[in-house]
Amino acid sequence: MFGLGILGVAASNYFYYLAIQRTNVATAIILQYTAPAWVLLYALARGLQKLTLERVLAVALALTGIVLVVGILGSAGVQLDAVGVTAAMLAAFSFAFYNLGGHSLLSRHDRWTVLLYTLLSASLFWLFLNPPWKVAAAHYSPAQWLFLLGFSLLSVLLPFASYFAGLQDLEPTRAVVVSCLEPVFSIVIARIALGERIRPLQSAGIVLVLLAIVVVERPNGRTREGVALVEPME
Repeated sequence: MFGLGILGVAASNYFYYLAIQRTNVATAIILQYTAPAWVLLYALARGLQKLTLERVLAVALALTGIVLVVGILGSAGVQLDAVGVTAAMLAAFSFAFYNLGGHSLLSRHDRWTVLLYTLLSASLFWLFLNPPWKVAAAHYSPAQWLFLLGFSLLSVLLPFASYFAGLQDLEPTRAVVVSCLEPVFSIVIARIALGERIRPLQSAGIVLVLLAIVVVERPNGRTREGVALVEPME
């Protein structure tokens, strides 16, 4: 659980933010969301899942949809930077590990126990790298502390608790494909809250991501293969 917290949760967030800093949001998102492909490849290589047309199609649709949603083909463009691209790929691998390792742990332990020790390990890791006195030296205002508290609860604790709940019942490939809704919701919320325009290509991308989720979640009449994934991560 501590390994999952540091190599999965802490690493994926850190490398994602570093990728945004060195490239741009579009580049960081599209590279991080290659995670469904890595999850599928790992599961196939280990014999944890069978290669099916539905899984391959769902991953392909999700990746294509993300490309369109984040505007890779539009004005956002890709900004290539060696450090940024490397960080984004490391974020993708960490996210994939988080899905695979999380599912394995959740199949054997209580969800709240896994969540507690995973977030605890990530917190201790960052407290070691960025000690409290360094944080205090930043002299944040009460309003900034309040924002950080709200951000930690609404954008970290609640999403992780919800994702762990889903990961407990879904095989990693399905869970990680559904997670591709994140940039879709970002676009939709920006449209509602900020009045940003949704371009036609973004609309097409949203449809593809939704289609990917329908494909990967479509009942096939067979017993779910999630049980086969119950094994320790190496």
